[in-house]
Amino acid sequence: MRGREDPARVVKEALGKALTYYYPLAGRIREGPNRKLAVDCTGEGILFIEADADISLEELGDSMRPPCAFVDEVLCDVAGSGGTVGCPLLLAQVTRLKCGGFILGLRLNHTISDSLGLKQFLEAATELARGAPAPSRPPVWRREILYARDPARATCRHAEFEDIVDAGSAAAMLLDPKNMVHRSFFFGPHEMASIKKRLPHQLVSKSSTYELLTACLWKCRTIALEIEPDDVVRLSCTINARGKRGLGVPSGYYGNTSVYATVLSKAGRLCSSPLGYAVDLVRKAKGMVSEEYVRSSIDTLVIKGRPKYTTVWNYVVADSTKVGFEEVDFGWGKPAYGGVAGAFPLISFYVKYKTRKGEEGSWCR
Repeated sequence: MRGREDPARVVKEALGKALTYYYPLAGRIREGPNRKLAVDCTGEGILFIEADADISLEELGDSMRPPCAFVDEVLCDVAGSGGTVGCPLLLAQVTRLKCGGFILGLRLNHTISDSLGLKQFLEAATELARGAPAPSRPPVWRREILYARDPARATCRHAEFEDIVDAGSAAAMLLDPKNMVHRSFFFGPHEMASIKKRLPHQLVSKSSTYELLTACLWKCRTIALEIEPDDVVRLSCTINARGKRGLGVPSGYYGNTSVYATVLSKAGRLCSSPLGYAVDLVRKAKGMVSEEYVRSSIDTLVIKGRPKYTTVWNYVVADSTKVGFEEVDFGWGKPAYGGVAGAFPLISFYVKYKTRKGEEGSWCR
């Protein structure tokens, strides 16, 4: 344990050392033809902020869990730094607390890496902070393994990138923060048992917690939004493609490997059908993600010029329970909380969490 050492100094030095191995993170994104992004390894570095707060970790209590009400204070926005192109790829802030603890806030440019890649970078930094001569897992760049094919060809349907005419301004309503309340819900063994009671045993036995929880949230959210019965609603699951047979993603790769897997339903059918209907659709979404689906998704991004996912009655779910942010240790022990600080109007995140009573489950927001 590091005791009275300055956490800002320790973390800053560790991040600096880790950047010598992950040097592209110190560069800047440039945009080429057809909105193609590339990294210019300029060595300009990342942004680092240190601050002090006259409050203890105990006093913060459960306010740390998302949605974090004070995120703007522990992760300050530096003017002109939040863009995709030409801006720092990572912003880190260490806020020292009066109890001797600290908060590490991070903002990542998602085009350079996904959550697993960020965790790998932090893992390297913590190892170096604790005296390791080098990271135990060498970083692998090799972005060419997930390049689009030549010629690019979309062989699967990608409903998440379809151009939808929004006659009813559904997207505008969902994206307006004034229309959407931001709340978190804890799902532990008791809550999951309640969901399982509403499903046939044979479906429960072959479904994961993610599938059951996502189906329940999608259905409840659709009911709450009072969407017209004949309107089509979408569920987009972000699926990690690491380990998919044929892709050849090596250990140590820290680029983006997530793709969207999207299923559709009429709102009326989703709301009126038993929960098992939604569970089957979630399972269908996960089952679509093969090597060919991933390749087709990459090619679609090139064909359409890096499109944004559709926002019309779409619900995006990202599971970060297995990323491991709660294991990040710079020498003071494991964090009281590790995970995303909040969510967005169209996106929910699942985060691993243990209550003060020791009950393990997921925070969903």
